[in-house]
Amino acid sequence: MADNSAIAWQPTSEVVEGSRLYRFMRAHRCATFEDLFRRSVEETEWFWDAIVKDLGLEWYEPYTKVLDSSQGIAWTKWFLGGRFNLVHNCLDRYVGGEGRDRVACIWEGEEGASRKVTFQELYQDTNRLAHGLRSLGIGKGDVVGIFMPMVPETVVAALACSKIGAIYVPIFSGFAAAAVASRLQDCEAKLLITADGFLRRGKTVPMKETADEAVRMSPSVKHVIVYPRLGMQIPWAGGRDIAWREFVEGARKEFQTERTFAEDPFMIIYTSGTTGRPKGTVHVHCGFPIKAAQDMAHCFDLRKDDTMFWLTDLGWMMGPWEIIGCLLLGGRMLLYDGAIDYPAPDRLWQLVERHRVSVLGISPTAIRALMRTGEEWVRKHDLSSLRILGSTGEPWNPEPWFWYFRNVGGGRCPIINYSGGTEISGGIVGCSPIQPLKPCSFASPIPGMDADVVDGQGRSVRGEVGELVIRKPWPGMTRGFWKDPQKYLDTYWSRFPAVWVHGDWVSVDKDGMWFIHGRSDDTIKVSGKRVGPAEVESALVSHPSVSEAAAIGVPHDLKGEEVVCFVVLQIGSSPSDPLREELKDHVTGRLGKALRPEEVKFIDELPKTRNAKIMRRVLRGRYLRESDLGDLSSMENPAALEAIDRAI
Repeated sequence: MADNSAIAWQPTSEVVEGSRLYRFMRAHRCATFEDLFRRSVEETEWFWDAIVKDLGLEWYEPYTKVLDSSQGIAWTKWFLGGRFNLVHNCLDRYVGGEGRDRVACIWEGEEGASRKVTFQELYQDTNRLAHGLRSLGIGKGDVVGIFMPMVPETVVAALACSKIGAIYVPIFSGFAAAAVASRLQDCEAKLLITADGFLRRGKTVPMKETADEAVRMSPSVKHVIVYPRLGMQIPWAGGRDIAWREFVEGARKEFQTERTFAEDPFMIIYTSGTTGRPKGTVHVHCGFPIKAAQDMAHCFDLRKDDTMFWLTDLGWMMGPWEIIGCLLLGGRMLLYDGAIDYPAPDRLWQLVERHRVSVLGISPTAIRALMRTGEEWVRKHDLSSLRILGSTGEPWNPEPWFWYFRNVGGGRCPIINYSGGTEISGGIVGCSPIQPLKPCSFASPIPGMDADVVDGQGRSVRGEVGELVIRKPWPGMTRGFWKDPQKYLDTYWSRFPAVWVHGDWVSVDKDGMWFIHGRSDDTIKVSGKRVGPAEVESALVSHPSVSEAAAIGVPHDLKGEEVVCFVVLQIGSSPSDPLREELKDHVTGRLGKALRPEEVKFIDELPKTRNAKIMRRVLRGRYLRESDLGDLSSMENPAALEAIDRAI
């Protein structure tokens, strides 16, 4: 069994001294990471002013004050008086010199087509679309929905909106019409940008038909711009629908970027939800971009000669994070709009080898699924370009962490574990190339994030599981929920005075390493004993017969809740009653008799989103025979519903 209590990776002096974070520390005379972190949370204004200067950000008008919390910490304003547009810093400033010919974006489609786009080409394409948007009457403060797969034109669409001062709403490309419409309705979008469709596991996924249905439910949308990703026949509404290529053809290659204020909104990104009105987190030009770039520079050490690939979609926070962070730092991003295990299990490793990816980001759940196919698929490929491995989305357990570390990174690449959220603009806790790593852990809070672990009374605790909180503001914090400020306050600021409660269970071990145990709203409580799904799942996956697992809590008359587990077996293992009892005993041996699973169900596949998050609410709802499972359009594998039914 893998050991997660000892240090698994130590940075060499060469790695430390070559890192962006170390250079930042040297510039500000911080001898150790601990010195830097302490100063970053004690001297908030100094730190974020130093970050802006370290990133080399350019301002139309300089700010006169770093922050103002006079309206309360929840409504802190940043970089007062400054005029700042993220697109000037992502594109405009590069095209005047040698940077214009560097590759900004590499794209590969599932069918094998690929393209490279330079900073100059991205700049010109963005300007052409910006002219087109202005011709439709879209201007500063107007809202535009972007419902597209991960192609270069998606980047162009997002940047063009920001360039003219409009606000864009990134929408997951796999959503059904009702989910798209709920977002368009909530933000009263005037325009939707979409594509005809894309490929997924060799099959066409139509987008235009979904967009049409969503727009019929969204009266504020007056026009739909359609990019021909596949070039297929699609329904067309004359007078409303606009063909991308004809729209931008002949438009001028230059456009004067809107000189937005630092606190002007540029994006509303909706948090994932199951029912009810979606929550739109509002982000501003001086917030999300600065936080994303800081994290990418200091956690992932992204440099101008790096190529980053993160398995994501525009509709998830990591999509805009990757685009904005890479461009602000002058690095390259790889976009891929297909399945990472199609047509063969080594598609991801092909991408890394072919495009010389140096920074790779993927979820623990995706690694667990890839593990089932065997190490030989990884070994077929030259992965020597990799120097940083990233992960986010869900807690790790040791076996897949070590598989990723040893087989993909060769034991030489650090796994930068990273956790935060849509409303954070990046990470709360993470790792860096200058810190030693324990499996599954976070080395510390990220500089500038005054994170803590507290008990039910808000008292700081160590050596036990508690709530993750943040005590000081940071630029990337959402400026509230769109049209619902009270919901924002109730969600994050109502538990303890002037303290952000994030909703994660965390702990800090004796060596100061941080561990996330899952969402506090996923917690299972059996006879007064609290356990996170990740702890049960980690115990199950440590058994040699288990590939993947999901744990849920279901009502019980005496115990309050009981644990029910769904297990995907390793290839070569077969379901049986003796194995079921063996797995129950295995969990009991790890977690104690009180948390022995009531049931273990063998299942062919777990329900997941496209970025490989397990949809536990779907498992629970199906197990309890609930009629409303919430929004299922983000599910990657709808066939899993039948697998659940067979299992139960």
